[in-house]
Amino acid sequence: MSCRVLYVSGSLGLGHVTRDLAIAAEMRRVCPEIDITWIAGSPASEVLTAAGEKLAPEQAKYRGETDLAEAVARNGRLSLTVYVFKALAAWFHNARLIGAAASRGKYDVVVGNETYEIAVTNFFGIHVLPPIPFVMMYDFWGMEVTSGNMLEQLGAWMLNLVWSQEWRVTARGRNAAIFFGEIEDVPDRPFGVLLPNRRRYAEEHVEFVGYPLPFDVKDVPRKEVLRKELEYGDGPLVICTVGGTSIGQELLELCGRAFPLIAARVPALHMVVVAGPRINPESLGLPKEIDCRGMVPRLWRHLAACDLAVVQGGGATTLEVEALRVPFLFFPVEHQSEQEITIAGRLARHGAGVRMRVSSTSPEQMADAIVANLGTNVFYPEISGRGVHLAASRILERAGVRAA
Repeated sequence: MSCRVLYVSGSLGLGHVTRDLAIAAEMRRVCPEIDITWIAGSPASEVLTAAGEKLAPEQAKYRGETDLAEAVARNGRLSLTVYVFKALAAWFHNARLIGAAASRGKYDVVVGNETYEIAVTNFFGIHVLPPIPFVMMYDFWGMEVTSGNMLEQLGAWMLNLVWSQEWRVTARGRNAAIFFGEIEDVPDRPFGVLLPNRRRYAEEHVEFVGYPLPFDVKDVPRKEVLRKELEYGDGPLVICTVGGTSIGQELLELCGRAFPLIAARVPALHMVVVAGPRINPESLGLPKEIDCRGMVPRLWRHLAACDLAVVQGGGATTLEVEALRVPFLFFPVEHQSEQEITIAGRLARHGAGVRMRVSSTSPEQMADAIVANLGTNVFYPEISGRGVHLAASRILERAGVRAA
């Protein structure tokens, strides 16, 4: 049975598009006749193009979230509340663009990975989607504020008011909402004063599908096999990566300043710094002994081969190193509430990773942390990764295709 899907890969960086491609691959496995068309901002759009995916004509006018977030970020810090209010005009623009694409393409289902544009415009009475099923994906639930700024707190309350009404979109007709994670990832407290309890609301309106992974853990090659394939030696290997935005440049520079101190204690150390698509590796000023790279396809293979990962606090990368049972240090982007609260809370609950802060970590402290955690045995809980399969099944069901 054939079906046509419009897939909007929203949100920041590359973590979301990585899982979206995995979900698309699973949908194609179940339904080989499926036709998927994409809308995404940079750098996700470049990843989709490199993967041979088809972009909608409206793609050219889509205003990407990563550009907006980088414009708001200051000194490696990002307030999600400030970002959202700065992004509202772009969201209204994107919502109309998505609606136009959905109406033109005669799709069987529209999929949105954190496509908040649809919920926000609907709250203001602007209904952009045609009468076809819409599936919304979340991996955090509700806006938080990590500062004492009263304006930010008021802004977060207003955004949570909108969030508490998202059911008017996702519960309509054959629409659906999917949450990547566990019920414990949703705070058991109200969205805000006079607003409903988040966890009870999510239990009523959202389906929890578990965590998504771009690989099957049981199929990951052994570390020694990966090292040979990736041409790494036998010495200690540290991978430092910040994902798909430029916001983590300070973290990579900190790794560079710590490297000589580490190398003096671990002479055979091989450090790889992955700058990603938005940071010029030459701008980092790293010691020449560091192996500095730009974009690295299937980065999880390199993470599986290393003895320690140094990462930001993003949901995708921290989930991958946890599933791979690799020791890691993680640095949530400061004031980015999803990373500082939701993701850090999940990692604390799972006993995974060592949490640190860029602003309060000296090169000496970074060196100490890397040496102390290099090659340690870790015992994280098993991550099943069924989120990809279950999400693909729910999308196909809404499109009228019954998954096995």
